[in-house]
Amino acid sequence: MAQNVQRTRRSGQERTGRREYGRTGGRSAYGRMTDGNTARQLDVVTELQRPRRPEELSHAVKKNRDRAIYMNFGYVLFLTVSLLVAGCVLIGYIRLQSEITASVKRIATMESTLNSLKTANDEEYSRIESSIDLNEIRRIAITELGMVYPDEDQIVTVPDEGNDYVRQVADIDQ
Repeated sequence: MAQNVQRTRRSGQERTGRREYGRTGGRSAYGRMTDGNTARQLDVVTELQRPRRPEELSHAVKKNRDRAIYMNFGYVLFLTVSLLVAGCVLIGYIRLQSEITASVKRIATMESTLNSLKTANDEEYSRIESSIDLNEIRRIAITELGMVYPDEDQIVTVPDEGNDYVRQVADIDQ
């Protein structure tokens, strides 16, 4: 009989017909879960006022805490130098970024100035082109300056050798 009681208690069943399961992994103020058709009455106030056990820390956590407490001068000096180097690198990076931004703004200003100068130049060229009267120039050249159109025997044709322009190195035979 004693063995049956122990066996039933080990399996989680008691005489009430309920099974109790111990929770693993989760934190619970109640400690055990009960499987059955009736809910047990809980005294929440006493459960909350009951002092909690301090949690057991794992070996790795204890080791990390001990290591964090024990920091020698060399380690602190290494961390300080590392922090200063990282700070200098970041400051240099930020300074370089600001120089790039300033260069981009300067280039944009110069491009807008170039575009306005091109527009002004094109407008001036159009104004000059429209103000030139070729018939008036022809009339002044013929009447006032005595220029005449060339005759057929005055025109000399130079053979094109595929170049964009022709240089005259010697006199042309007539």
